[in-house]
Amino acid sequence: MKSPINWSQFAAIIHSSSRVLLTAHQRPDGDCLGSELAMRLILLALGKEVRIVNPHPTPPTLAFLDQSASIKPLELLTEEEQIWINHADLVIVLDTSSWDQLGTMAPVFKTLQARKLVLDHHAKGDDIGAECFIDPEAEATGILVVRAADALNVPLNREIAEAAFAAISTDTGWFRFSNVNAETYRTAARLIDTGVVPAMFYQKLYEQESLGRIRLIGRTLAQIEPYFNGKLMLIRIRLHDFDEAGALSYESEDIINMALQVKDSQMAVLISELKNGNFKISFRSRCSIDCSYLAGQFGGGGHKQAAGATSNLPYEEIKQSILKNIENAFNQLTHSQ
Repeated sequence: MKSPINWSQFAAIIHSSSRVLLTAHQRPDGDCLGSELAMRLILLALGKEVRIVNPHPTPPTLAFLDQSASIKPLELLTEEEQIWINHADLVIVLDTSSWDQLGTMAPVFKTLQARKLVLDHHAKGDDIGAECFIDPEAEATGILVVRAADALNVPLNREIAEAAFAAISTDTGWFRFSNVNAETYRTAARLIDTGVVPAMFYQKLYEQESLGRIRLIGRTLAQIEPYFNGKLMLIRIRLHDFDEAGALSYESEDIINMALQVKDSQMAVLISELKNGNFKISFRSRCSIDCSYLAGQFGGGGHKQAAGATSNLPYEEIKQSILKNIENAFNQLTHSQ
């Protein structure tokens, strides 16, 4: 498959390094974690020293991916680990190129003297002073990590494949999103051929819900607000919703996609209150409206069909701005048909 990424250049950078730090975005998801873990194993196979340091801890629901406990949150680093990071000769950022998404790793990243590169599938980001290897057409960063293994001539074993499968399956909504194509399934088949058991992954990813999350889902979906004749589903989660449901902040993950199960819905927006008083805004689309553009109005980014941002504006101001932008987008879509 033709790729905008120069894999020969990518491989040359990897081969010229010896001590590699991997990091990714805050609030890590399956694609982020699976990609990091798979890349770590690929680099270890090449004889590199590798460490993974993230701005946020791994969510308990995804901890099963990291059986070796190789992912460390920045806040828990030992002095020895901090010294190691300062002497890394390559830093790879996976699944983002946004300063905002790097969170507490951003100032660390800025001060490191190592060579820096990005491997990502998000079209929009920032100039973070790194060499970028980005393919916006890739379904997940995990897909790119598999291609990286091929470019580096590292055979896929079961450990690498399991991490990559977790990355790809979660970021494609268990292969149901519209960016999934025949190549996605061919890649998944390669991973399954190494011994990956999809049924086991599905059970661990989607059938281990806490009672608090189930209650949060119920509270949230009960408050859906439909707009534009049901084409948009707007959801709000307040801090007290988490408290009263007995749910943790990360347990709001994927609720937005449930709103798109409503018949005739074309877009969903989730506005979730954060502990610092800001709001996390998530956009999903199954029409031609560009979510990354909508998120960009709040300084965020992502993909055409899935994007996000954070804002310190009041809730009502955020909501009215979103409704105005989406109304304009629906009007433009109608006029172009």
